Amino acid sequence: MAPPLPRTLVRDGLRLASLIASLLLPVSVCAQQVQPLDARFLLGVGTHQGLGGPVSPRGYLPSENVAQIKQLGLNAFRDDFPWSDFEVGGRRMGFTPRLARLETQVRSGVARPLLILAFGHHLVPNSSPPTTDEARQRFADYAAAAAQSVLPQHPLFELWNEWNLAAKKDAAFSPENYLALAQVARPAVKRVAPNAPFLVGALGDDPGWIWTEKMLRTGILQYADGASIHLYNFCMGPSKRTSAEIIDRVTAFHRLVGQASGNPDFPIYITETGWTTASNKCGVSEQAQADNTAQLILWASTATRWLKGMWLYELKDSGKNPSELEDNFGLYRFDNSPKPVACAAQGAWAFVRSSLSSERRELASGVVSINASTASGGRVAVWSEAPDRHYEIRLKGDQPSASFAMPCDQTARPASGVWIPVSSTPVLIAANDSAVPALEIRPAR
Repeated sequence: MAPPLPRTLVRDGLRLASLIASLLLPVSVCAQQVQPLDARFLLGVGTHQGLGGPVSPRGYLPSENVAQIKQLGLNAFRDDFPWSDFEVGGRRMGFTPRLARLETQVRSGVARPLLILAFGHHLVPNSSPPTTDEARQRFADYAAAAAQSVLPQHPLFELWNEWNLAAKKDAAFSPENYLALAQVARPAVKRVAPNAPFLVGALGDDPGWIWTEKMLRTGILQYADGASIHLYNFCMGPSKRTSAEIIDRVTAFHRLVGQASGNPDFPIYITETGWTTASNKCGVSEQAQADNTAQLILWASTATRWLKGMWLYELKDSGKNPSELEDNFGLYRFDNSPKPVACAAQGAWAFVRSSLSSERRELASGVVSINASTASGGRVAVWSEAPDRHYEIRLKGDQPSASFAMPCDQTARPASGVWIPVSSTPVLIAANDSAVPALEIRPAR
């Protein structure tokens, strides 16, 4: 009998065999492992079809809004699915005339719906919020029926909306009551829609993460497929009303959730974020709204290991008062004419949605680049986070097929050999059939 092979030789042989096997994997298997961004990340927008009855006081109209979502190229939207309008007397469940606008938008198939399961019911005692076993079970029955009604549209569900902000006025909105609701609502939803992500949190502003940490300590993530948060900074100091501040905060939230769950990649969803263009002291300019939004979309492509979706708030302005904060968050104005942010979001998303991988780099202090690989070549987005610092960039070497544009440009221009100014509006450079281009940078002259 031949002597046995040394263990190290056997181990090396197995590694070599494994390597050869991986190299010989069929192309279809490899393709399944690397999906374009829009197959693994949801970029959506908030709408208001589920509130307000048959005629929206906010000016929402499904025929108009479906066309806008389609024009933006988004793959998701978020809306309210109120219990009180879905369940009528006799415990009958289903879309009612008050939910006709929501039903039309959902059934259109324009994008994947994220629906908010929320609010009390006037026929159910102790239901706002549900604080008794009976009220929670009634809520769970509604949640299951709601999930069943939209099953063909591959929905996601979110438990309540900004429960933590209601807690400031009503002690019944405690982390413990939120946990108890999740414990009955998620299993009810999963029985009828096992593949529908069930999100908890929907957290409003929480300085110091005080309420968030209390919620996480309850162990609620055991009853969730993702944690959701709302991120705004429009009333911070002007220098903080940026995408960079939002990125810092969602990254901190991601760390907290990772620690609480024991999973560093526990799915995070930003279900509201945006900037108001109101003319009061908390508003930003329409251009700042556009630049911040484009930057945030481009950055999101680098964080999809844990960031699974983001919804811009909101599709259109909800009112006509130029100084009212809540009236002026829209990508479109109240009359449905587009603000600059509409083409900025559309252009930034079109630029990265086919990316197979992407990473964030810093070209100089405060100058960000997002380097992305696509099946048709490398792409780079560049912007400045510091409006008082001015730079220019140029492609290294001769790349005659490369082009550049801003998110709202209709046509791209040749990029090879030219110095391109860098500002807060992202510069989008496509290498076209070649690798991610290398850049040189200099202070603007």
